[in-house]
Amino acid sequence: MKYFLTLLLTSFITNSFAQTISPSPENISKHVYALASDKMKGRGTGSKENSKAAEYVIKQFKKYGLKPLGTDGFKQPFIAKVKRVVVPDSLRKTENIIGFLDNGAEYTIVIGAHFDHLGMGNQGSSKEEHPEGKIHNGADDNASGVAGLIELARYFSENNIKEAYNFLFIAFGAEELGLLGSKHFVNNPTLPLSKINLMCNMDMIGRYNPDRGVGIGGVGTSPQWAGIFENVKGSVRFFTDAAGSGGSDHGSFYAKKIPVLFFHTGGHDDYHKPSDDPEKVDVKSEAGILNIEIKLIENAMKLPKLDFTEVK
Repeated sequence: MKYFLTLLLTSFITNSFAQTISPSPENISKHVYALASDKMKGRGTGSKENSKAAEYVIKQFKKYGLKPLGTDGFKQPFIAKVKRVVVPDSLRKTENIIGFLDNGAEYTIVIGAHFDHLGMGNQGSSKEEHPEGKIHNGADDNASGVAGLIELARYFSENNIKEAYNFLFIAFGAEELGLLGSKHFVNNPTLPLSKINLMCNMDMIGRYNPDRGVGIGGVGTSPQWAGIFENVKGSVRFFTDAAGSGGSDHGSFYAKKIPVLFFHTGGHDDYHKPSDDPEKVDVKSEAGILNIEIKLIENAMKLPKLDFTEVK
């Protein structure tokens, strides 16, 4: 009886701990509302609100004990150029935010999401008929992805496991201006690209549609992905796509012959409009998406460094 009670207590503690560090809808909601509130004015590249969003990410990275791996602490500053519309301040200062979880491993897994959006509708790409002066909150695009980035940083830093790979968590700047942050990183890496095993990118993971499921792109970028996906299931449906390039930051890594995965819940009527607001993000389903991503990453970590395949 004593052995049985000890076993039961151990199981209860283990399960409780697992639930505590698992991605939390409450945490996701907190991050989305913080990044996509009206006072953040759409996090346009070069704005003071964009800088506030960067500082918010840095605060979370520090909270979870990540080491700075930018060129200026957690920051990797660069100059972004607005090309899509003519504006007086076409050259804008911004940065990538980079945190490192050092497990003493030879190779590293990159997890990324962009933190910028369209600001007040003056930098181009808005789908609104008259966008100028209107706050584009970008809750799904891409506060949802940054919330996922922060939750995965929390999970892998607090799971009490020394993983077989290190982790590099990157919040990219200026994605909306042409993947400028991720392009800057891969051309000026703060960790050798040869030491990167794979890259997971989250861009718009907040509008889950159960009829569609969440799309996971990039499965054609390594022959090992097929085995990694075997028997992976969760509370949300998903489907896969082979392509490794595309209109988000994983494309910059794919161009450098690094295997990628891209998590995306699809387009919607609020895409690149002022109506992409926090209350429309499905935080419970996003937590389910992050749990699937964790399973895939943990499966990948059981293998040696993945081989790269070009998708034709």
